[in-house]
Amino acid sequence: MTENRTIYLDGVYTAYEGANVPTLRNISLEVREGEYVLVGGPNGAGKTTLLESIMGMLKITHGSASVCGLDVRKEGLQVRRKVGYVIQNFAFDPLTPYTAEQVVMMGRYGIMGCLKRPCKADFRAADQAMHLVGIEDLAAKPIGILSGGQQQKVLIAQNLAKEPSLLLLDEPFSNLDIAAREFITGILENIAGKGISIMMVSHAFDDLPDRDIRVLVMNDGNITYDAVSHPGDVEARVKSASGVV
Repeated sequence: MTENRTIYLDGVYTAYEGANVPTLRNISLEVREGEYVLVGGPNGAGKTTLLESIMGMLKITHGSASVCGLDVRKEGLQVRRKVGYVIQNFAFDPLTPYTAEQVVMMGRYGIMGCLKRPCKADFRAADQAMHLVGIEDLAAKPIGILSGGQQQKVLIAQNLAKEPSLLLLDEPFSNLDIAAREFITGILENIAGKGISIMMVSHAFDDLPDRDIRVLVMNDGNITYDAVSHPGDVEARVKSASGVV
């Protein structure tokens, strides 16, 4: 059965432009609708590269990959319209002219189409995303003057406004305090319960939802561990599979 499969990778190799050696090697992976997946492992193991490959942002040199029923190698643009991706390293110039609301609305651009103006459905989706993340009071403020944690919430809302079938997050808690982490964790648990797949790269293990977590551990461009875990056991499993005592 493949109709509820969000990600399917079979023997995937991925290389950065100009690199002589592939970063990902022989990756095979299936993720189903509503799965909550945490990707762990040491720095440089290929975790972010895995997310970028799923998004079609990096060239897949060998193997096959489908995301949301689309061929990543041939339909990368369509994949990116259906998948939300919250990046790890972002920086907004303090003089960036866009408001938080406008940045959230950018999540609708792939749905609206080129040069089209937002309709009621777009404004509704953006408003709901801001409400869900709790940033309605920031809507009119320039993104550049917000704190790192507030900007992180705006980017999460932007991707939720896409109404994605799959949400990828790269270290989403890095700029958030404990209360904000717990709040965002609740949001992610809720949307996973609605059938949206979550794949999150994270070194934070103290703010996981109270549900089964599928743990992937990467080492040297390979997935070396793949098992379902109770949230309280995730940290120990990641450290053990990463060779950390």
